[in-house]
Amino acid sequence: MKQIAVLGSSGSIGTQTLDVIRQNPALFNVFLLTVNVNAEALIEQALEFKPKYAVICDKSKYQQVRDALIHLPIKVMAGYDAIKDLVTHPEIDIVLTAMVGFSGLEPTINAIKAGKDIALANKETLVVAGELITALAQEHNVKILPVDSEHSAIFQCLAGEEQNSVEKIILTASGGPFRGKDREFLSTVTRENALKHPNWVMGAKITIDSASLMNKGLEVIEAKWLFNLRADQIDVIVHPQSIIHSMVQFGDGSIKAQMGLPDMKLPIQYALSYPQRIKSSFARFNFTSYPNLSFEQPDTATFRNLELAYKALERGGNMPCIINAANEVAVAAFLANKTGFLDMSDIIESCMQEISYLAEPTLDDYLNTDKETRIFAENLITKMPLKAIRS
Repeated sequence: MKQIAVLGSSGSIGTQTLDVIRQNPALFNVFLLTVNVNAEALIEQALEFKPKYAVICDKSKYQQVRDALIHLPIKVMAGYDAIKDLVTHPEIDIVLTAMVGFSGLEPTINAIKAGKDIALANKETLVVAGELITALAQEHNVKILPVDSEHSAIFQCLAGEEQNSVEKIILTASGGPFRGKDREFLSTVTRENALKHPNWVMGAKITIDSASLMNKGLEVIEAKWLFNLRADQIDVIVHPQSIIHSMVQFGDGSIKAQMGLPDMKLPIQYALSYPQRIKSSFARFNFTSYPNLSFEQPDTATFRNLELAYKALERGGNMPCIINAANEVAVAAFLANKTGFLDMSDIIESCMQEISYLAEPTLDDYLNTDKETRIFAENLITKMPLKAIRS
């Protein structure tokens, strides 16, 4: 019985993680649930799974959660610091990090230092501080088990290949809802357009990232640290059907691919059960239902975020931290109808050009870079011409 801490339990990955746990009660138990502001979801989940701890980041919601769970032996806590502390609890076996964005960094660091294996759905942790995180994981003999479908696919393809050289990996991208569209079209799209992903059901932030190809850019940076690769060993190819989740090409030219229907519960389950594969009731792929699988090069001239991510990876240092912070601010502004779809790339590029570059950042440097970039990006948005704001 593995004791699981689910950080970000009310989001898309968090709720699907609980689906996996629900289907395997003899293998997994929920020890800790955390949410940001969704008190109702936390209460409902805690009533079902009865974790030892439940944490809500928004301290104003603490009393609501506590009152709802007071009749149960669940310790209710509030605030970000409570999450950072509880992930070190000696009874926890695996910490599944599904918090959104930069907020996942410090809890992940604390969990690693406490020797907890990490089921990583919060890609921003490795984007921001990949060198620091991987060094800590090695020092504390901790496994980082990827939950992203693409990185899980690479992880699965590499099983049993430890002695063989990897020539390159190929991350697949659906292309999002705007595949094939030009910049004129993108200049008028709304948040509602961008939130209609053709294949995956995800949270708002990652869905916008997918539409702009920034999600794939962040995955490129994450892959560098997960699999110890150079930037020129990581390719991206658009695969609209999302059946091949990613591929590995070895030194002899052979390519291994991991395939399946687009369902995040499979990589979640694999991360929780690793190294075993456990039986599931997930829908099975039928080749005759998909007689044609197609592939094309990503359009980085139109979707500039992917190219910006590669530039950040090649520069290294705190540059990936800069693009992550700038992107989080830009996406939030787009979702709030404060800026246009194409403006997001301009905001990110400006931050890359203006924020101080550090070649060998410490944790404090990452924290300061994140703060400085967010302030700069927010100021950029407030100064943008009115014509760039979409309603």
